[in-house]
Amino acid sequence: MHLLYLDDSGSANNPNEEYFVLGGISLFEAQAHWITQRLDNLAEDINPGDPYSVEFHASDIFSRRSSPWDRMSRDEARGVIKAVLRAMADLYESARAFACAIHKNSFPSDDPIELAFEDLCSRFDRYLARLRDSGDRQRGLLIVDRSARETSLQKMALNFRVLGTKWGVIRNLADTPFFVDSTASRIVQLADHIAYAVFRRYNAGDSQYFDIIADKFDSADGVMHGLAHKQNVNPSCMCPACMSRRSI
Repeated sequence: MHLLYLDDSGSANNPNEEYFVLGGISLFEAQAHWITQRLDNLAEDINPGDPYSVEFHASDIFSRRSSPWDRMSRDEARGVIKAVLRAMADLYESARAFACAIHKNSFPSDDPIELAFEDLCSRFDRYLARLRDSGDRQRGLLIVDRSARETSLQKMALNFRVLGTKWGVIRNLADTPFFVDSTASRIVQLADHIAYAVFRRYNAGDSQYFDIIADKFDSADGVMHGLAHKQNVNPSCMCPACMSRRSI
């Protein structure tokens, strides 16, 4: 089974933020234990007495307003974010990053959460279809942070399987999404960091986190399929996602 863990970054309703991002990591089920163990080890370095109390939530780490991050310098806290992302960078090639960055003002009448979710469901399904064509017949499953809108996204996923997205019917998912508490899943916490890295890249022009995982986004035939930049204000956008599509 291929598992796509998703979390979001940015607020759909905050007018001070230009972007909303949904993103995460696809991995084969056997890889989940390795990621969890690596992040548990990092948590133990941070709080040896109670490592399981450490939740890696990138925006909290970046802001340093809550424990244990408030005891760190800015560079130490940002080093933690990078250490979490390096867990993704060091995985086998079969682990892929996916993200959709929505420029909210480009779609004023649409819900950015639903736009991003539809986009990523389709991207993950097409990724699984490519694997299926190469002989890997495993299906996929979405695992989403429970802070997202559970009921509406489950209904959307069911409709995608029956009625399709704007790109076609979803054929390679085994079930509707599962929703989990991020405090209980290190991999959802990694998904949070991937979404945050993309959010910083687009919303703040800060690519130091994105660059760690840039080559992990699903790509084929020169196109970065795993990263979508949804906007209609800059047809000459030079971001990796837009550039790769203009090159074909």
